[in-house]
Amino acid sequence: MSFQTVGKPLPDRSARVRELGELGFSWADIGEEQYWIDQLVVMDEAVYNKLYAASATLWRIFDKAARFVIGRRDLYKMLAIPEVLWDGLDLVPPQPALELSRYARFDFSVAMDGTIKLLELNADTPTGYVEASIATPWLCSQYGIETPNTSMASQVARAWAKEEPEAAACVAYGSHDEDSGTIEALVRHSGRRMRCIDCLDLWVDEGILKGSDHQPIRRLFALYPKEWMGVDDGGEALAYAVETGELQLFNSLHAIILQSKGLQAVIWGLHELNADLFTEKEHMYIKRYMLPTYNRPLFTGNYVSKSMFGREGGSVRMFDAEGNMDLQDEEGYDTSTLFGDIYQERAELPRIRLHKGEFHLLTGMFVIDGKPCGLLGRAGGLITGNTSHFVAMGVGPFEQQRNKS
Repeated sequence: MSFQTVGKPLPDRSARVRELGELGFSWADIGEEQYWIDQLVVMDEAVYNKLYAASATLWRIFDKAARFVIGRRDLYKMLAIPEVLWDGLDLVPPQPALELSRYARFDFSVAMDGTIKLLELNADTPTGYVEASIATPWLCSQYGIETPNTSMASQVARAWAKEEPEAAACVAYGSHDEDSGTIEALVRHSGRRMRCIDCLDLWVDEGILKGSDHQPIRRLFALYPKEWMGVDDGGEALAYAVETGELQLFNSLHAIILQSKGLQAVIWGLHELNADLFTEKEHMYIKRYMLPTYNRPLFTGNYVSKSMFGREGGSVRMFDAEGNMDLQDEEGYDTSTLFGDIYQERAELPRIRLHKGEFHLLTGMFVIDGKPCGLLGRAGGLITGNTSHFVAMGVGPFEQQRNKS
């Protein structure tokens, strides 16, 4: 068995939510909705070790595949990367090996029998950082459960020591709790003196990015999806600032290649061709941990379609064994009309029983500065959308957990 649930919600939820808020996690409750579930899911230590090894090797595989794509405009098109970014991808020197993105998260299905399958990679603007780096260690310490997440802050500090951003930005800074809290935590953990700003206060003047104080910003961490530069007003000017070297964005511009779900189709295609881009071990890991993925609907049944740049479950459609659609996300924004779809073999999320009922569990693994370093649990339906719950995940031998619970 891969998981066990530990503990029961304590009666003083309001006090616990306030304490989490003081630590920086201010959206444990969203209105009347209890986003945070006050229990702990413990992953078997042996399963975690497999997941860590899979994440580290898959990160190398994705890095190799992204570098294979750089400069190939036919693949930019296949990956639905907006054309406004193509010049920048060709002109801006890529970051060192394993560092095209220094802040990313894999999402996995980890079955109760220990089978691990990668669903997707968010290599550009993953959220859940506060939940994983702050709330998870807080809860694990209360149960005496080990957590790998305590290294997340030091990994951010290492990454940002290399990147040296001057500011961190998100849309609706100060009013959107989750995004604001995410960049504030990243800044705090970086140990750097930086300002947090609203993306809507930024503007480009003759290729130079400026804030509301009219001062140039040369190095920026932005919790802003790069694909929207092909859609938003001002996106072309922002892309020009990057391609001319007047602005360095973190994650780097090349993170959008990793972000596109179409890269999984590129990897799978190269694997089917037994391409020598990958080592024998890497081909084994692709076969074991990745799902067959294509940019065309080649499956007859038991598959999923989703947008190249879908987020929070938006655009996901699930098809049954006969090829009939039996589930569609109704909450997230459907971006498939903008960016096109990929088609992936279907993998079911495991079921876990929590105090609030039975849920499907999505397992996230953060990769920061090239190193897997943090678990994120999301409990929801078959499609993990923005109505799912956060549940902290720890690691340990189950016999020990039975004694503690």
